[in-house]
Amino acid sequence: MHLDRLAHYIEGGRPAGAARSCPGCRDRRPPARSVPVELPGALYFATRSPVWRGGRAFYDPGADGLVYARAHLVTVSQFADIAAQEMYREPGADLDLGEVLSTGRSALGEGRYETLVRTGRLDGRPVLTFTAPWRMDEVDWTAPSAAYLRHLAEGLMEAGAWDEGAVTAYLAACPGTEGVWTERAVANLLTG
Repeated sequence: MHLDRLAHYIEGGRPAGAARSCPGCRDRRPPARSVPVELPGALYFATRSPVWRGGRAFYDPGADGLVYARAHLVTVSQFADIAAQEMYREPGADLDLGEVLSTGRSALGEGRYETLVRTGRLDGRPVLTFTAPWRMDEVDWTAPSAAYLRHLAEGLMEAGAWDEGAVTAYLAACPGTEGVWTERAVANLLTG
């Protein structure tokens, strides 16, 4: 959600707080556009990221709720390379998007971030993301690290659609953060 974080996927390098570097995309141009969006479903945190040392963010499009997100207009090859980096694969191969574009979902593997999802359309273009193959009630929730949660909060604030109170309340109420991260604690990440 944070443009600085996305820049590391596109240009390469190590984001602040991360344990590893990203190789970057074949096409290193920034997104043509980035806009805030609200998607049907839920954001939750599960598994454990060796990069961020805490729970990872996942999207469950079938859950009740509303997800605050950002849509970045990138090329097809950039989307493939960003997805590959999230899957701990080498970027450089295009994805077959036929199934996700026609059915709304495509499994590239069984691991986390290996399921492509079409969440709708924006300005005539498909909105695609990747997530886990499981639903949020099929996995144990794991609290995210401060560095990871800060990136998400800063990205949502940077989008300009939600104020600090809305962002901190939203993130503190997600499965995996609820009961671990309070609104005040999330707000403190934005000032610290």
